[in-house]
Amino acid sequence: MNSTAYAITDLADEQARDEGFWQQVAAQYDVEPGPVNFEYGYFGRMTRAALKDYEQNLAYVNRSNSVYVRQKFDTEDSEFIRADLADLLNVPVREVALTRSASEAVQALIRNYNGLVAGDQVLVSDLDYNSVQTGMRWLAKNRGVEVIEVTHQHPASHDALLQTYRDAFAAHPRLKLVALTYVTHRTGLVMPVKAIAELANAHGIEVILDGAHALGLLDFELADLGVSFAGFNLQKWIGAPLSLGFIYVKQDRLSAIDPDMADERYGADDILGRVPYGTPNIPALMTLPKVFAEHRAMGGAPAKGARLAYLRDLWVTQARTIDGIDVLTPDDPRLYCGITSFRFSRHADQELMVKRLLDEHGIFAVTREGSACGTCIRITPGFTTSAKDVDQLVAALRALA
Repeated sequence: MNSTAYAITDLADEQARDEGFWQQVAAQYDVEPGPVNFEYGYFGRMTRAALKDYEQNLAYVNRSNSVYVRQKFDTEDSEFIRADLADLLNVPVREVALTRSASEAVQALIRNYNGLVAGDQVLVSDLDYNSVQTGMRWLAKNRGVEVIEVTHQHPASHDALLQTYRDAFAAHPRLKLVALTYVTHRTGLVMPVKAIAELANAHGIEVILDGAHALGLLDFELADLGVSFAGFNLQKWIGAPLSLGFIYVKQDRLSAIDPDMADERYGADDILGRVPYGTPNIPALMTLPKVFAEHRAMGGAPAKGARLAYLRDLWVTQARTIDGIDVLTPDDPRLYCGITSFRFSRHADQELMVKRLLDEHGIFAVTREGSACGTCIRITPGFTTSAKDVDQLVAALRALA
């Protein structure tokens, strides 16, 4: 990391603790009265200004109908928006295409990956999203490949995560494709993507990256991760309207992804043909330039990620001292972000404890299942979350533990 990068990180860390600054940020959002929300992992809020822009776009498209869409949006504005996205990601515009979600993007990559023959192997883990797991199993039914499923050691460590993949790659020489989740939706564990991709590439294995929770939460350079295929959301930490994500395919690997359902609208070298065809949420897409500008003005991923990690540390540091609370996400700064999960170790029914958090303490959270560590409660702060809200969470944990 160079001196400029250190300066940016130090500034973001200092700003993360500035409650006055984040009160100003929070004031840009309208919040419905009710429980304290610690479930921002599902989707994010639009600011008041972005929502107004979205509503105006919706009204305009409704008024102008296909006249605007055919004459201007399809031919000019959509490409301007895609170029703005590429600029945000610091990748060539030809390597990205907008989709309805990260899931749609990743499923399209799995479905259309043409580098497999019967007898090959593909790999998923217990931490991958359900639709990613089922997508890889779909390959087994339709392409005759074998699905290798690995379970990650708990508690997780950087070395153990790498060793799991190192062992799997060595034990299964017919592996050709691996699904990898950047930030797992279950516990918030951050996978060491670049290191795992290097291991995969050394074995001739390609990676499809599920970045659904990562963009805007983690500070990374997409082109430096060492993956050629990925899907991301714009509706979580970037602040876009619901129904927006994008697909990423490195240009020199585009030929490995077939046009979706043999789509012939675009040339063989155009990524736009690799995503499902249909009428998109045009008013939402029109709102993206406003959303991207706000994201940059807030300080981008360095500022957002530092704030959410700070709020996470506020409650986790205290929760680790509470007898009866088991924090499941490690404290290695390489492996966590703003999302972290825990369980009440003295209570078998975590779903019941989520209900008690809400009914008795006004805390809204959700359970997640499917990982080796078992059912857990996910805590995800957002940009309107204050240190006072975290104090309320910690008080609730102490009372219920």
